[in-house]
Amino acid sequence: MGSFLTMQSYKRYVLVVIIFSLVGNISSSVTHYSIPEEMKEGSVVANLATDLSLDVKTLNQRKMRLDIIANKKYLDVNKETGELYIVEKIDREYICNTKSSASCYLRLEIILENPVRIFNIEVEILDTNDNAPQFRRDVIHLDISEATPKGERFSLSNAVDPDVGTNSVKTYHLSESDHFNIEVQTGRDGSKIAELILTKTLDREQQSVHNLILTAVDGGTPARSGTASVIVRVLDTNDNAPAFDQVSYNIKIMENSPIGSLVIHLNATDLDEGSNSDITYSYSLYTSEKTQETFNLNPSTGEITVKGMLNYEDFKIYNMEVIATDKGANSLSGQCTIKILVEDMNDNHPEISIKSFQSPVNENIELDTVIAVVSVSDKDSGDNGVVDLHIPDNMPFKLRESSDNYYELVVSEPLDREKVPEYDITFTVTDRGSPPLSDNETMTLELLDVNDNVPQFPLSFYTIRVMENNAPGALLSSLTAFDPDLHENQYLVYFILEKEIANTSMSMLFSINPENGNLYALKTFDYEIEKEFLFHIEARDSGSPPLSSNVTVHIIIVDQNDNAPVIVSPWRAHGSVVEEKIPRSTDKGSLVSKVIALDTDSVHNSRITYQFLQVTDATLFSLDQYNGEIRTMRMFSYRDPRHQRLVVIAKDNGDPALSATVTIKLSTMETAVKAYSDMTEVPLEYDIFSDLNLYLVIGLGSVSFLLLITILVTIVLKCQKPKPSKAAPPCRNSVISERNSTIADSTLVSNDAYWYSLFLAETRKGKLVVRQPVPKGSRYIVSSIPRGTGLTDTSDSAASTLQVRVQSTHLFILIFSRHWVTCPITLSVSFRCYGHSV
Repeated sequence: MGSFLTMQSYKRYVLVVIIFSLVGNISSSVTHYSIPEEMKEGSVVANLATDLSLDVKTLNQRKMRLDIIANKKYLDVNKETGELYIVEKIDREYICNTKSSASCYLRLEIILENPVRIFNIEVEILDTNDNAPQFRRDVIHLDISEATPKGERFSLSNAVDPDVGTNSVKTYHLSESDHFNIEVQTGRDGSKIAELILTKTLDREQQSVHNLILTAVDGGTPARSGTASVIVRVLDTNDNAPAFDQVSYNIKIMENSPIGSLVIHLNATDLDEGSNSDITYSYSLYTSEKTQETFNLNPSTGEITVKGMLNYEDFKIYNMEVIATDKGANSLSGQCTIKILVEDMNDNHPEISIKSFQSPVNENIELDTVIAVVSVSDKDSGDNGVVDLHIPDNMPFKLRESSDNYYELVVSEPLDREKVPEYDITFTVTDRGSPPLSDNETMTLELLDVNDNVPQFPLSFYTIRVMENNAPGALLSSLTAFDPDLHENQYLVYFILEKEIANTSMSMLFSINPENGNLYALKTFDYEIEKEFLFHIEARDSGSPPLSSNVTVHIIIVDQNDNAPVIVSPWRAHGSVVEEKIPRSTDKGSLVSKVIALDTDSVHNSRITYQFLQVTDATLFSLDQYNGEIRTMRMFSYRDPRHQRLVVIAKDNGDPALSATVTIKLSTMETAVKAYSDMTEVPLEYDIFSDLNLYLVIGLGSVSFLLLITILVTIVLKCQKPKPSKAAPPCRNSVISERNSTIADSTLVSNDAYWYSLFLAETRKGKLVVRQPVPKGSRYIVSSIPRGTGLTDTSDSAASTLQVRVQSTHLFILIFSRHWVTCPITLSVSFRCYGHSV
């Protein structure tokens, strides 16, 4: 509400006064209460109903209310209990913001109606120590000259405390100091004032700033305090004279020192500051004119430099006196003495003279051979005239003193032009003066080449891979050697060292360019015939005598996929269809036929997989893609056609792939046919004769009966008692065929892990039996026993294709009439294996 009445309150007050005047029942007495400030909201001050003798039950009916004059409503009355309580926390310093009086009151009026009565109440707000003393400035700055006498007083800003009485500022304290103290004074209004007293004279050079803490403490319980920083800056006076680092200096300087050379940099210091510490340098009256003409003194920096020429023979010692003066109001000065000694210097350079020098020389020059003769001299005397001669380290030469100041340069290590073709030899002569002087002379020694290096190939063994079917004259590789010699000692010629393979010279197969070592093929190679060549190439220089070296060349023929697979089982004439007969009662999983194809290529080019190209019923037969076995997937039913046509393709793994196909015509028979088990060690096949013309059988049988019987008996006897071969030990494997069959001679060659050794037993339909995988890295020739001829001779030179070998096989056909033969003939055929490393 502030300290003034609002218009509404004023009107209400006038109305109440009029009413009170009319009824004559206005109370003139005043009720006093005292409470401390900062009481909590809701705190009870007094029970007005009891103190004013009022009936609590009638307070609501009489519309009891409380008016606060000239202030906010900090208090209120509980009409239920008649208690006067705190509505808002009371701050005495806010309500009574003047310190002219120690008392602070809140004036209240209690108004009741029916009948109207007014009670005047005064609530005194008692002060509590809730405020700490505060300085008007947190930092107090004072500037005091170091010349100020002790006892001088300086006023400080006093602290203020909103509290009153004993809660206001009572005293001051100063932090510990050797130079200052305080004295507390009481003002006319009772306030406390602190004065700073200088107790000890100040010295800026010892301490230029004094930091003090002034603390104001009130008289409350507990006491509160406030602080301020007092910073005393000591003002300088010119009370210190400049001083040099040393009182006297002894300096040595070499003669012929250039003009402007620094002799000494004088440094005088003044502990004062400002203009009191600015120093100028000057010569004193005791410094001679000769010295001042020879040396210059910089008045600002104190540097003494050479002004005139120095000569040890003319003047050896210079004496001077220098004064340093500050720029204070009452200037002060200091001085020092300087003695300059001129020293003699080594000002004559030694000289070097090359009397003899031999260049060029052969690189195989003998050790201790004299290359050069050198003389040295120096015009100085004493140590300045004594000289030493040397050459760079790590060179294959050394100096040998021959006479006074004469030296010989000799070879100390073997020379090699290929490592270092020439040497720049620097002769350096140095005297023993201080500082030493030197001179040098450089000569170039050139080395002549000698044929002492053989040609060198980058590799000792070359492996060159050549794709078969190459074009004649194609470049295979460049076999270039290097000879570090020069000129004719470096010119190389290349040769192929003659070597015959199968009566063929290497020079007929390969050619090398004698000038650059380019190697060419003279013919087209076939991997299936020639797989590798091994020979040597020689590189020979043109020196005298010539030197040479050779390198081994290994030519490897790389296989191309240039041979298509050849189907060897089931065998059939070119373009014909293979006919097979199987009983309709064949079980599920029974072997129907086996397709075998061979590829004379190598590695992946010879890896063969099998697939059905055409099949009458895909649900009836399965084909193993790796071994070519055709098996039944289920049993035949009456709905299945009697004739089944299977077209099998054998494809190699080359790029592009090559393939061959075979067509098998299967006919089912109702009659039971003996089935042979499909064994692991020995695969057996059915051989069911197709019908032959009876007349043809009788005619051919009558002509060849006696001859065939003789051949059959011979084969049986040799199979039962095989003769050991001198060429190789017999193989452990054997094939037993229980069939009506003849034995055909067959020789197959393999050098790949994916081929198989073949044991061929051939019926009149051309069936082949295959067993025994060949170990990788070996070459096996498997030969069967031909009828009537014993063991067939083997040879390394096999035919290039399987068809040629099959054509060279001697076939002997034994024809049996089904009317004459009632049981099968069992033949035991043993095979011999001959192993050859690749």
